[in-house]
Amino acid sequence: VQLVESGGGLMQAGGSLRLSCAGSGIRFNSYNMAWYRQVNGNRRELVALISRAGTIFYTDSVKGRFTIARDNAKNMMYLQMNSLKPEDTAVYYCNRAGNQVHPPEYDYTNDYTYWGQGTQVTVSS
Repeated sequence: VQLVESGGGLMQAGGSLRLSCAGSGIRFNSYNMAWYRQVNGNRRELVALISRAGTIFYTDSVKGRFTIARDNAKNMMYLQMNSLKPEDTAVYYCNRAGNQVHPPEYDYTNDYTYWGQGTQVTVSS
């Protein structure tokens, strides 16, 4: 399995970024997929999830601003991030997701042995 995240960068508050996740050695259409983020090496939190059936979940802090999408044919997943805030600053990762969304304080790091390198998003005020 290899997951490669891209599209991060430095952005002023209010701006937009589009993250991409490219997968190899994994068939996206077999899994729920999600975007996670991690601040300063702390816990990995769930940002957005899209199930195999297309059901979508967003953590409260990004609702109305972020949009998750997947293209199973290309083994790609995306996160459109609008109205960025300084508190969105983090390293963003893509990975599989389970069938259950844990409480917001849950650390997803140990749910999977493999994590890609992530893509840094920095939002300045």
